[in-house]
Amino acid sequence: MKVFSINAVPYGSTGKIMFSLSELLRQNDGASVCATGFSWHKCDKEEHLLVGSIWSKSFHMLMSRIFGNHGCYSRITTKRLIKKIKDFGPDIIHLHNIHGWYLHIPTLFDFLKKSGLPVVWTLHDCWSFTGGCSHFTFCKCQKWMVGCGGCGNLREYPISCKIDKTKKMWRMKRECFSGLDNLTIVTPSQWLGNLVKQSYLKNYPVTVINNGIDLDVFKPVDSNFRKKYGIAKEQHLVLGVSLGWNERKGLDVFVELSKRLSHNYKIALIGTDENVDKSLPQNIISIHRTYNQTELAEVYSAADIFVQTTREENYPTVNMEAIACGTPVLTFNTGGSPEMLDEACGSVVDCDDIDALEKEIVRICSQSPYSKEQCILKSREFDQNQRFKEYIKLYETVIIAGDQTDRAGSLEKI
Repeated sequence: MKVFSINAVPYGSTGKIMFSLSELLRQNDGASVCATGFSWHKCDKEEHLLVGSIWSKSFHMLMSRIFGNHGCYSRITTKRLIKKIKDFGPDIIHLHNIHGWYLHIPTLFDFLKKSGLPVVWTLHDCWSFTGGCSHFTFCKCQKWMVGCGGCGNLREYPISCKIDKTKKMWRMKRECFSGLDNLTIVTPSQWLGNLVKQSYLKNYPVTVINNGIDLDVFKPVDSNFRKKYGIAKEQHLVLGVSLGWNERKGLDVFVELSKRLSHNYKIALIGTDENVDKSLPQNIISIHRTYNQTELAEVYSAADIFVQTTREENYPTVNMEAIACGTPVLTFNTGGSPEMLDEACGSVVDCDDIDALEKEIVRICSQSPYSKEQCILKSREFDQNQRFKEYIKLYETVIIAGDQTDRAGSLEKI
């Protein structure tokens, strides 16, 4: 089996999924190429292919921000990528994040339609069926269902400084992304899968394959975190983790909780920075970063409860990591965040219901309704190796279902 994968970056959760799948393929005598857009993150993987350069990406980003037409530049870069695909002669193409200022979307999808190659597209956000934004829950916008325009979300990724092209971009995406004979869409959450079925992508088959985590890393471990930060034995540690903190991630909720919870509770936030520190009260522990996943597992293991306050999310990995370390999760009912919880490992409250959130924190910390053993047992469902195997099975199914013609010969004719 030969798989050609494309993703915006070689790092983060999306990059990790792509390269982990590649490794599994290669271990089973398959072949793989993993193409990513330019980034400052060095990647020494043998199968890595860099798409474009700092100059092509910078130009694409600049023009996109000025004129609002993200995905309409990098034409030459995309043609070079297509040549690499032809040279490789894959059995299947796996798309991940194709936004990120490195591809000319019409050129890529024109090739995909003509090639007849089976395509698996993992959607890690909502960008594929909107006029621009990757998420719209926070701004409570539903225009993506009928056609965008008059966007109030231009200042969010992918940023457009002044010009609103979202209506035109929605139509362009609909035209480009429609009409593929062998496209299968994968979503990490049922929540996102349901949204796809309400969009112009609704005619494609949708498979839900949850993200997974490394259970060899995320497990209960000894931790000196409490001692290091002077947290008393009788105090309950309330933990929040995010790659970046803002109102979308619920930073203001933790600030409010710090005013409400008694001195028997201590809040710690990971993923902050100097700007966030300015808005935090003194009674919140601010940690800018952990240096590796093992250190992060130590923090999860020290906490009494993990609180997920995001107002906009797909399928947050941090929830699974906390549970695997034996720590119950309390989350807002946002996106796919509640999908990994059951009566054994956590609970859900309505988004922005801080009163309910406060009561649940007190209940969980004082009554301990979720044991460490229950959480660990639940975490077996999050094994990333099982998720990767689901992808391999999907590859096999999609290839068998496709037209088994001479693909190499077909590609040469395009």
